[in-house]
Amino acid sequence: MRFFRLLNLAWMGRGSLGVALGLVVLAQAAGASAKRPNILFIMADDLGWMDLACQGNKLVETPNIDRLARQGMRFTSAYAAAPVCSPTRAALLTGQAPARVHMTSHLPGQFFPKDNRPQPADMVPAIGPEHITIAERLKEAGYANAFLGKWHIAPSAGPQGKVAPGHSPLGQGFDINIGGTSYGGPPSFFSPYRNATLPDGEPGEYLPDRLVDETIDFIRDHKAKPWMVHLWFYTVHWPMQAPKALLKKYADRTGPGLNDTRYGAMIEAMDLAVGRLLASLEAMGLNNETLVVFTSDNGGFAGVSDCRPLRESKGHLYEGGIRVPMIVRWPGRVKPGTLSGEPVVSMDFYPTFLEVAGLKPTTGKPFDGESLVSLFQQTGKPRREALFFHFPNYAWHMDNRLGGAVRAGNHKLIRNYDDGSVELYNLKSDLGETKNLAKRQPEIAARLNRKLGQWLADTGAWMPKPPKPKGI
Repeated sequence: MRFFRLLNLAWMGRGSLGVALGLVVLAQAAGASAKRPNILFIMADDLGWMDLACQGNKLVETPNIDRLARQGMRFTSAYAAAPVCSPTRAALLTGQAPARVHMTSHLPGQFFPKDNRPQPADMVPAIGPEHITIAERLKEAGYANAFLGKWHIAPSAGPQGKVAPGHSPLGQGFDINIGGTSYGGPPSFFSPYRNATLPDGEPGEYLPDRLVDETIDFIRDHKAKPWMVHLWFYTVHWPMQAPKALLKKYADRTGPGLNDTRYGAMIEAMDLAVGRLLASLEAMGLNNETLVVFTSDNGGFAGVSDCRPLRESKGHLYEGGIRVPMIVRWPGRVKPGTLSGEPVVSMDFYPTFLEVAGLKPTTGKPFDGESLVSLFQQTGKPRREALFFHFPNYAWHMDNRLGGAVRAGNHKLIRNYDDGSVELYNLKSDLGETKNLAKRQPEIAARLNRKLGQWLADTGAWMPKPPKPKGI
């Protein structure tokens, strides 16, 4: 009502002055009503595609994340940028594929075979200040930015995982850094944490709970302005540690869907923490003003996660290594209870968050993703023809073949870099990638192989090296 009283007064003014004043009032009102939404980006570590109840797992209980899915859109063909953590994290922050930023394996980086296999590709040791991160861009729009949890895209430069200032979240556009170090996994999920950027809590305090406490505090302190929070849980990475009550609850839960009962306990512990965070958003009246994203950095770890019906697990280019859960809630923009089978990938979040914040793309910076805002609102889809992956390094388990992959429509091709052989699968009819169609459908295989080759050239991808001569 105050707005309309002001507008009436403005138009009652005489001549052009009254008109100008009226336009100013209109502009101010429009600006007030167009408040940029907050962004809560939650990423689990090593959570597989089948590790949530809403994804079909009958052995785990995730009522809070399931509720989030009912309140928004659940994606069934979401992909991590890589089958291991560090490249995906780099892709999320930069909007560029791991092939382009040359971080293609998990730090500290390279694992070298002792047999006659190719040597891994070179890679950069850190994502440094030369990259313009999504946090740096959102600062331009007045966002307060917080980073909490696992960083793992820079080497250690001090005790307890401390990284150099230019390579930490504080040097990449975030206003606070709580827990972000060089660690791939925490020394302990219980305090004392032995983490350079996370002061210890009371003995026995559980890490996911602490990170959520810190997140709630940040949101409460900054709710008067738009904010972006990256809450990147260390959960459900090794070591397998959970509160005693949940360990007891899951002690007898074995069978398809869970390879380690401790893993189920950790998943539910994370779900409880997420539920408390979402409840705090509602209590602060921020639900309708906040875009919430939940996803994972790569597929599940085979020792504890049962990735079936997907093939393989973390560290492989098969679906079990790169297909991940993803849920988006955005009241008024995303229709509750919707499903999307559209293939999406980690690099999409950068341009998505730019559009959400009302920012234009970074000048001169190539993006390897597309904004998903129209997909969220069911008004359009990404224009691309394919998604691409490049993993020219060995995972810690050394069981993977170095390779690249492309998904176009229902088809997915994997090129093995050691001998140039290709594998072709129809994911619609063969989600488990059991039937190699490369010889039956050579035209499709050749076309996708050419697309992959062109993309590798366009991104300037660094490739594996030949095997070392015997005796060296």
